[in-house]
Amino acid sequence: MARWIGGKLRPISLQTPNPWWPRTFRSDAALEAIARAAEEKVRTVALYNYPSFSGSISALFAHLYHSLLNLPCLILPFSSVEPLRVEDFCVEGQGLDTCYLLDFVGPKGFATKLSQQSMCEVIAFDHRKLALSQINTSGDLRVTFNVNLEKSSSIAVYEYFSNKLARMMSLDVGDANLLNSEDRGRVENVLKYIEDADLRRWSLPEIKAFMIGIGELRSKLNCITNPYMYEQLLGISSTDLIAKGNLHISSRQIAANKFLDKTFKVRLGRGLYGECLGVRADGNSDLSDEIGKQLSLKSATAGLRPIGAVVYMQRKNLKMCLRSTDIATDTSEVAKAYGGGGCPSSSSFIIRMDEYNEWLAGNV
Repeated sequence: MARWIGGKLRPISLQTPNPWWPRTFRSDAALEAIARAAEEKVRTVALYNYPSFSGSISALFAHLYHSLLNLPCLILPFSSVEPLRVEDFCVEGQGLDTCYLLDFVGPKGFATKLSQQSMCEVIAFDHRKLALSQINTSGDLRVTFNVNLEKSSSIAVYEYFSNKLARMMSLDVGDANLLNSEDRGRVENVLKYIEDADLRRWSLPEIKAFMIGIGELRSKLNCITNPYMYEQLLGISSTDLIAKGNLHISSRQIAANKFLDKTFKVRLGRGLYGECLGVRADGNSDLSDEIGKQLSLKSATAGLRPIGAVVYMQRKNLKMCLRSTDIATDTSEVAKAYGGGGCPSSSSFIIRMDEYNEWLAGNV
C-alpha cells in the first residue's frame, strides 16, 4: 500500500497501530519528515532514544551543533513502541552521509544494516550493559559504537559535539562550546544529575527530588509533536527541578501522614514473622510507599518490628505491601512465603481475606 508523502507516492506500513497508543512513533509525521529531508538532500540524521532524558538532551546537543554551523540535520525520536526501520531511510536515489544514534545502539544489527543500505557512517552512543550484547561485531568500519559504562550518553554526546565544533572552527576545545556562558554551568549541572541516575549511583544531593521534578518533562520530549523541546531543555535548572520534586514529595507525605492515626497491629504470618503496625489504604494505593515507610518508623518506636503493612483492595484481591526503613530487616521473607516478592525494604503479595483476618486476631 502507498500514499502521497512529500509530493511522491511512497510505501507505508500496513501494520495496524494499537488503539490504546495515543500516537505511534513511526508516524505519518515522522515519515513525512524523512521524505522532506530526502527531497532537500539532508544527508545527516540523528535518532534519539525516546522518552529517555539522556536521549532527548543528546538531541539538543546535536541540534545546537548543526544549527551553529548552519548544517542541515534531521532529528527524530526513536521509540521501541513502534521503531523506525532501516527501510524508512533508504529512499531511491538518495543516501545519507551520517546517522547518529543517541543514547541507544538500536536493535541487534540495526546500525550495520543502516550503514550498508544507506551507505552512511553510523555513530552510536550508549552507557548500558545491555548495549554490549546488541552490538553487531561485523567489522563494518563505517559503524562506531561509543559504549561507556562509566559515562552517561548525554555527557558523551555533549563532549563529542563540543570537540567536533572546536575542530570545525579550528579552535582550542576550551574556546568553542555548544553552550553560551549563561547556559553552560546550569546545563552541565543538569547533566551531572542525569548521569547520577543513568549510572544508578544515586549519590548527588536530592537526586530523588531531581528525578521527580524532571519527570514532569517526559511528555514534552518528542520533537515532532513539541517544536519547543530544544528551548525547554536548554532552559531547565537542577535547582528548579529539585524544588518541584521536593514540593511533590512534601505534598505526598502530608497525604500519607493522614493514615498514621488509623493503625492496627498485624501479626505477620499469624505471628511467625513477628508483629508490626498496619493500615487500610483502599483507594490510595499510590501512597503505599510513603505510608509504609512512616509506619515502619512508628512500628519500631512502638517496640514492634520496623515494618509498615499497607493493605488495600486491588480489583477483587486484597493486597498487602510491606515497607521497612531498617537495613537489617527483610520484608521479602514474608512476601515470598505467601507467593509474592520484592526486595528487603519493599515487597508485596496477595492475601486471602480469611488469612488476613487471622493476622488481625487479637486487635480490639
